[in-house]
Amino acid sequence: MKGNDQLIQTLNALLADELTAINQYIVHSEMCANWGYHKLHEAIEKRAITEMKHAEKLIARILFLEGQPIVSNLNKIYIGSDVEAQHRADLNAEYEAVKMYNAAIRQAVEVADNGTRELLEAILRNEEEHVDWLEAQLDQIKQMGIQNYLVEQLD
Repeated sequence: MKGNDQLIQTLNALLADELTAINQYIVHSEMCANWGYHKLHEAIEKRAITEMKHAEKLIARILFLEGQPIVSNLNKIYIGSDVEAQHRADLNAEYEAVKMYNAAIRQAVEVADNGTRELLEAILRNEEEHVDWLEAQLDQIKQMGIQNYLVEQLD
């Protein structure tokens, strides 16, 4: 099915955002594993896998719309030097993703592509869950202090 060219461009921009997030989150996950924060390692790795699934769904939709998925574009990756900086960098990425998905949903509605709209809404819900989790982690750090927070992440 031939899709709207501008919407396909938007889907490719979202794909670049997802691919960037995967890279950033995998590095953060492995850094946490290296530091011995196994709970964080697993949680961040799980989030990276969710982003991989998003990328897969975007690629499938672009192909369905007879577009060409562009997998070679990445945005700037922000690697935190410590856990709190990682959470802040990841939260900023998720805020941007929520903003981009909301705009893409509006665009899909404008071109009457409800299949794409439904896909984007499902991904948006995951991104909002990521925001919620990251905000909770930063709240815990603020409330209990970084040392107590990190002790909870050991195993």
